[in-house]
Amino acid sequence: MINPDYVGHLAGFCTTISFLPQVIRVWKTRSVEDISLGMYTLFVLGVLLWLVYALWIQAWPLVLPNMVTLVLAGAVLVFKLIHMEKTKK
Repeated sequence: MINPDYVGHLAGFCTTISFLPQVIRVWKTRSVEDISLGMYTLFVLGVLLWLVYALWIQAWPLVLPNMVTLVLAGAVLVFKLIHMEKTKK
């Protein structure tokens, strides 16, 4: 019988690592023109809420992936916000 926590850890790894290519692309190209500000804002808020929830109920397979996803998606959001400020000037 497979421990459900293993499935949770694997799911968390897959969904978290999926943001790495986007972060690398934004970092290398410095281009966030095609990134939706609304989508990333809502997504980062959602991940933050999932992290709070996971900590609250002590669902450890959800904590680390949501922490890392928050950093990765948050980095893309910060790049987007910085880019918007630069284009306004």
